Amino acid sequence: MKTFDELELKADILKGLDGLGFSLPTPVQEKVIPILLKQQVDVVGLAQTGTGKTAAFGIPLIQLTDVRRKQTQALVLCPTRELCVQVTGDLNLIGRYVPGLRITSVYGGASIVHQIHELQKGAQIIVATPGRLYDLIRRQSVDLSALNWVVLDEADEMLQMGFREELNAILAETPDSKNTLLFSATMSGEVAGIASDYMKDPVEITVGRRNAGAENVHHVYYVVSDRYRYQALRRIADMTPDLYGIIFCRTRLETRDIVEKLIEDGYSADALHGELSQSQRDHVMHKFRSRNIRMLVATDVAARGLDVNDLTHVIHYSLPDEPSGYTHRSGRTGRAGKAGISVALIGVREKYKLRGIERSLKKNFEEGRIPSGHEICKKRLLSHMEAVKQAEIDPEQIDPFLPVISRTLETLDREELIKRFVSMEFNRFLASYRNAPDLNVVEKVTVKKKIREAGKSSSPVHRKSTRFLINAGKKDGISQKGLMRDLSHAMGIPQLRLDGIEVMNNTSVLTADSRFARKMAQALRTLTANGRPVTIEIDRRNSVGRKAEKQPYDSSRTKQDGKVRRVLPEGEHRFAPRETTGRHRGCHLS
Repeated sequence: MKTFDELELKADILKGLDGLGFSLPTPVQEKVIPILLKQQVDVVGLAQTGTGKTAAFGIPLIQLTDVRRKQTQALVLCPTRELCVQVTGDLNLIGRYVPGLRITSVYGGASIVHQIHELQKGAQIIVATPGRLYDLIRRQSVDLSALNWVVLDEADEMLQMGFREELNAILAETPDSKNTLLFSATMSGEVAGIASDYMKDPVEITVGRRNAGAENVHHVYYVVSDRYRYQALRRIADMTPDLYGIIFCRTRLETRDIVEKLIEDGYSADALHGELSQSQRDHVMHKFRSRNIRMLVATDVAARGLDVNDLTHVIHYSLPDEPSGYTHRSGRTGRAGKAGISVALIGVREKYKLRGIERSLKKNFEEGRIPSGHEICKKRLLSHMEAVKQAEIDPEQIDPFLPVISRTLETLDREELIKRFVSMEFNRFLASYRNAPDLNVVEKVTVKKKIREAGKSSSPVHRKSTRFLINAGKKDGISQKGLMRDLSHAMGIPQLRLDGIEVMNNTSVLTADSRFARKMAQALRTLTANGRPVTIEIDRRNSVGRKAEKQPYDSSRTKQDGKVRRVLPEGEHRFAPRETTGRHRGCHLS
């Protein structure tokens, strides 16, 4: 491995790196820095967050910048304000001994007037979020005509956050002669699209495997019933006294609910979600980074761009929709050569989803066993006793008080003294786990499997189906995948299975097991399309048994995948479609 001295860096930069305690480059830095210093090429760098990507592109940018010119020569785009601030801070530390170097950051949530004033002073390197930079371009308050380099940092995160339109507009303002550097943890189709559209024969540099998780992360999953999911989380936390991590949830309501329970149970925790103001968000992150809180409960969107050192755990309270989401989450631990643990709490029906993540990461996950109350109490008691043994004693401070302490406790023998000491420290803890049930799920053998194993025959099970009609469809932004996901979450049934979903332009039809009809009706009543409530109705005429008698041919029936399903002909529905308003289209269950 080369040292920074061997990478032919300028003395001012080496001095900055030495002040930061950096002597050896990380693998991604060792590969990227020489290429950028010696060649004018586009580069795609694939490496996990926390592997030193900022210095990999930052060191060459600072070395190649002409500080005699006031024009902006390099632009770094980041997905979030936090990452923007962090990258700016890192670049300033690397280049702090380079005379005349000016690095300016622009991002939302801060005064745009102040940022315009800073840009007018001249900045050779701008670090920006796409939304704020796009705003500055429209105001004609930033000049990108002299750019030599554009860096897309955490490109996959920017695209997942919906910044494709802003990226297109920003890149259109940059000269064709520039070099583009794209850094990402995963190479999704959208990232590949950006590379194809805006890069010229890029050199790909991959550290580790493509789309792989951090190598130092140990992956564990626990199968648990939905109603005991929080209790399982609490037991994992109690079994790990030094836990310092992020708990990922699907919705902001879920984050609030979990944080309230954790605080009520005596844990130091706080929530991070999209409804927090920037000042509230900064306050939460300051508490977390300073370890005044040990557990940060967050949604994926709110946690994007966060870079916190030394996390011991990432806990997936709910699995993400895509394997790349799991990669991003788990990559926040196990950094800089340190070990980390990624914990997933899953229902029985989510096992297939976890297998897909395993295949994506090319790793086998360990199935964990949720500890019993007795095991947790024993672990915590022994841990505390060990801490007592290791406690430092200052005789000068303690000895003067020993006589009065001895007289006060002289009626207690050794065993009773130990019991009272333990009781004072752990009474509440022990009480909370008294008669605690076993939370581990024992998978049930299905009736069909029992029949098959016994080699017996049985009459078919006749189950009824219920058909729901909804007065909203494709024109309102409804999709099969989105409707399934939101219904599954609203009903509390992971990976909900329906007999059929058909989405037409103005209407949608759902067919489901009648056993869930009431619960589904309640969930559907919360459905909104473009912010307006929709109307649902149960189609009584077509709510029939799955083993119904053969029906005569009906021209309104269509054959799909070998199954005949009755659909509402296009434009025929019971509800008049309402006009959609606003530029964003879509539906969700609130």
